[in-house]
Amino acid sequence: MSRVETNTTTSFEKDGLSEVDLVQANILAAGLDKKSVRVVNGLGKLMGTKEVTQVDFATDEKAQKNIKEGNVSSKISASTPHISEQPWTLNNWHEHLNWLNLALVVGLPMIGWSLALSGKAPLSWKMALFATVYYALGGVSVTAGYHRLWSHRAYSARLPLKIFFAFFGAASVQGSIKWWGHSHRIHHRYTDTLRDPYDARQGLWYSHMGWMLLKPNPKYKARADISDLTDEWVVRFQHKHYIPMMLISGFILPCLLGGYLFNDYLGGLIYGGFIRVFVIQQATFCINSMAHYLGTQPFDDKRTPRDNWVTAIVTFGEGYHNFHHEFPSDYRNAIKWYQYDPTKVFIYMSSLVGLSYNLKTFSQNAIQQALIQQEQKKIDQQSAKVNWGPKIVDLPTWTKEEFLEKNKQNDGLVIVGGIVHDVSGYITEHPGGEKLLRSALGKDATKAFSGGVYRHTNTAQNVLASMRVAVLKEDRETAIRFAGKRGEHVDRAHLN
Repeated sequence: MSRVETNTTTSFEKDGLSEVDLVQANILAAGLDKKSVRVVNGLGKLMGTKEVTQVDFATDEKAQKNIKEGNVSSKISASTPHISEQPWTLNNWHEHLNWLNLALVVGLPMIGWSLALSGKAPLSWKMALFATVYYALGGVSVTAGYHRLWSHRAYSARLPLKIFFAFFGAASVQGSIKWWGHSHRIHHRYTDTLRDPYDARQGLWYSHMGWMLLKPNPKYKARADISDLTDEWVVRFQHKHYIPMMLISGFILPCLLGGYLFNDYLGGLIYGGFIRVFVIQQATFCINSMAHYLGTQPFDDKRTPRDNWVTAIVTFGEGYHNFHHEFPSDYRNAIKWYQYDPTKVFIYMSSLVGLSYNLKTFSQNAIQQALIQQEQKKIDQQSAKVNWGPKIVDLPTWTKEEFLEKNKQNDGLVIVGGIVHDVSGYITEHPGGEKLLRSALGKDATKAFSGGVYRHTNTAQNVLASMRVAVLKEDRETAIRFAGKRGEHVDRAHLN
């Protein structure tokens, strides 16, 4: 795809300060500021991606307007209704489908399962073991190669390892590195928006497989910078020759190995080819679906990704998806020793023999910050549901003279921590005894409350806070400090 040459330093003035030009920034993020190598394999139209990735922010006025207004996830243009916007009918149902993907993720597995169930090639334990090993080679090529190496640049790899990933990644029948990496970068850039290729908000089925089987709406065009991918000859070669590589690595080679090792060519094709491809496709699809539906969100809950150990087992360790979306360039998904992440182990082991290097990790401090922020958010949400008593910023301010005057009218007033409390309805309920509380009426009981007689608990402070009626003008700072002991933040500017 051609690129638009632009000035990368474009900005505009606002109140005397230079502000980022959003249109220009989106051009940079999409990689449209430079020319790149054009790599085709003849399947662009069949894959249905060209019309939803051919974005031109530089000349599309509607796109620029949406960006400037902050509508980054809205549609870019409105034309005649696309097939995705039209109802399904007997006359147009076939136009809704992406037939290439339908053949690859539905047609091929149907062939495999029909052959397996026909009984022509019974599954032996040796063939099952072979298919499992071949499955692992393809799986790690997608997770460690397609995903963590190329999509996120979480580490660097030597040429032999890249070739290994490109060959066995093609065997997983999930598209080329270029196509897969671009879609995934768009997913991270526009997570949970209409531009997200596998938007989890549109349902479990859609995020699992539906997005591949249906034609996408070109109104929600999206693009990410993949110039670093197309600069690599391994990526270009695999994309250009993807179909023959897929057929050789995914079906022909396991067929030949099945015949050579076990004298079972058909079994190798069925179990090492068709069935293996089906299983690995479904496992990978779970990253887009189950990892956005099941589990916890210990790092952030503004978006759908979740951490779940069950999903991790199915997806070679990719199930700790909440962590991944917060720290995408970390070569790990699982950060605790007991969490299952064989992809992390593979990358680390490959670094020990020199096949990979520059393994990236986020600092433990940054990770801890995210955990604490999310915990604090949960605490704040729970706290908002609880009645903590009147806030001192909402209370009237009394002078000491006013307090003495009010006390003549209501003999149930007591001062604690610079705050006036009306305890008249609590005298008979006081755990320390009615006499003790009566002895404090009309007086400052701060020292007695804070350890002079009893060192009161958090619960006692909370009960007392429910009885607040005023703040002493002369003791406002004392009141602020006292309220702070129970976790209250007081804005002095709003204190009466």
